[in-house]
Amino acid sequence: MLSSSLGCSMIMTPVLALDKVSRDFTKSIDFAQKLVNAVTKTAPPKPVRAVDNVSLSVGSGEVLGLVGESGCGKSTLARMISGILPPSTGSIAYKGDDISQLSERDRRAASLAVQMVFQDPMASLNPRLRVIDLIGEAAVAHGIVATRDMEAYVCDLMSRVGLDTSSRFLYAHQFSGGQRARIGIARALAVKPAVLVCDESTAALDVSIQAQILNLFMKLRAEMGLTYVFVSHDLGVIEHISDRVAVMYLGRVVELATTADLFTSPKHPYTQALLDEVPRLEPKKRVFSAVKGEMPSPLDPPSGCHFHPRCPLAFDRCSVERPALRSVGAGRFAACHLASE
Repeated sequence: MLSSSLGCSMIMTPVLALDKVSRDFTKSIDFAQKLVNAVTKTAPPKPVRAVDNVSLSVGSGEVLGLVGESGCGKSTLARMISGILPPSTGSIAYKGDDISQLSERDRRAASLAVQMVFQDPMASLNPRLRVIDLIGEAAVAHGIVATRDMEAYVCDLMSRVGLDTSSRFLYAHQFSGGQRARIGIARALAVKPAVLVCDESTAALDVSIQAQILNLFMKLRAEMGLTYVFVSHDLGVIEHISDRVAVMYLGRVVELATTADLFTSPKHPYTQALLDEVPRLEPKKRVFSAVKGEMPSPLDPPSGCHFHPRCPLAFDRCSVERPALRSVGAGRFAACHLASE
């Protein structure tokens, strides 16, 4: 399986393995539009490939960072990993078992084992429920804890994430942004997951609160042996929290490496361009220049390497041949003709 080869050498039995996963979205049209299309002989809407043939492995206890510009497909990939969206093609395995091939009971257990922490806690928390129900409802529904023990269980989780247990009967709108983020984390932990998928979970917070939440994630990792897939556009956050980093561009993974390797010697021109724009505390003056051009529309992506229209190193081969994500060193992978040569 391809995903087993696209992981860090330390990963022996990955807790998650994605094998050639893709996700297409097609705009739905009503009967009237279908009739108009038939009369005018207009082709139906083209599907948008948000994630394109991605293979990844995530080891137990690892933090894998997913980075890229807005619209690159990282949030869609995160939703597939967490089971919110099914892949259009490819497979996702949990501890070696293809989730789509499991029995209903085992599939439910696998879905509980991978939980998501969302970017906007207020949008993902039911405003009609008190915190005690927000956190404890799923645990009771899945038989993890009895109803009579729910209050004590919720208090333990609230203490674990740094919330005052006396606030358990309040509503989400009565908390600050940082506190709501902690409620979202406690809710995800309530079903005893092995993997947390964090989709821009600190993006809406002040910098000082971001640091507190990141430290909480690391504390929970040490205490509970959690595995993280951490999605962010903030390279500083990714550098701080991740063991490995996957860089995405227009639905594809273009580079995969350990955090230290990627930040010190990026192999793909897109990764190099991203890192060139990261502010650094250096005595010398730096000239910043944004990546040239705009990200192409996923409705009509470029042929060959998707990045070639914006790449300063592109040559003829780049526009006609898609570069495979292949090894360019120990535990390092890049989808670039120049890197592979």
